[in-house]
Amino acid sequence: MIKFFRTIRQQLVFQGNTGKYLKYAIGEIVLVVIGILIALSINNWNQGRKQAIAEEDFLQGIKTDLKKDKEYIDLITQLHIPKIAAFNTLNQQLPQLYHTNPRTVDSLFNIYFTSQRTFYPISGTFQAAVSGNQINSYKDKLISSALIPLYNTTYARLIDNGKICDDRWDFISRKYSHERRIGLDSNMTDLMLTELLDDLYHHYVHMHWYQNQLSDTKNEIDDLLAKIE
Repeated sequence: MIKFFRTIRQQLVFQGNTGKYLKYAIGEIVLVVIGILIALSINNWNQGRKQAIAEEDFLQGIKTDLKKDKEYIDLITQLHIPKIAAFNTLNQQLPQLYHTNPRTVDSLFNIYFTSQRTFYPISGTFQAAVSGNQINSYKDKLISSALIPLYNTTYARLIDNGKICDDRWDFISRKYSHERRIGLDSNMTDLMLTELLDDLYHHYVHMHWYQNQLSDTKNEIDDLLAKIE
């Protein structure tokens, strides 16, 4: 194609037809400019298509991660429910049950000391988008602006408070490891029972507050999922 245009230019020069040469040269420049504009348009369209695909993949990845986070929150919440019920019963009836029905006390004690879990989010999709600065280029600013406080504030706060729960859990687990293994001593005094309740309460009050945080976080996730879907 380039050789073809060159041949035409040479013929016009040899013919000494300056007017036609200038018109041809201008026409050739116009064609080149049009070709460049078409190429740029195609490139922009292609980039836009790739961007749209990347954003859709991101949203699908986020949706999958958030649903798994919800499932994990539900699991932790379900584990807390019997613990809360067991503590409420012990808090109201421990001295009486200890003297009249020690087996019930041991059963409630074991329920409270079942395994504890705290929340850690699945953040791979979000972190990948942030580290590559892709999240700022996505068109759906409503979703991206809602994701940032969820991951950077809500989840960060949950992780910090989960660590506090773990520390308090570790304390009572170690202190009452003997009782967890063989049951409560039959010769515990009222003062010892009060100390036991105080230690459980120290963990319980934060666990109960943490439970409310999990519930609020789940609502925040539901709102986000509704926007994505």
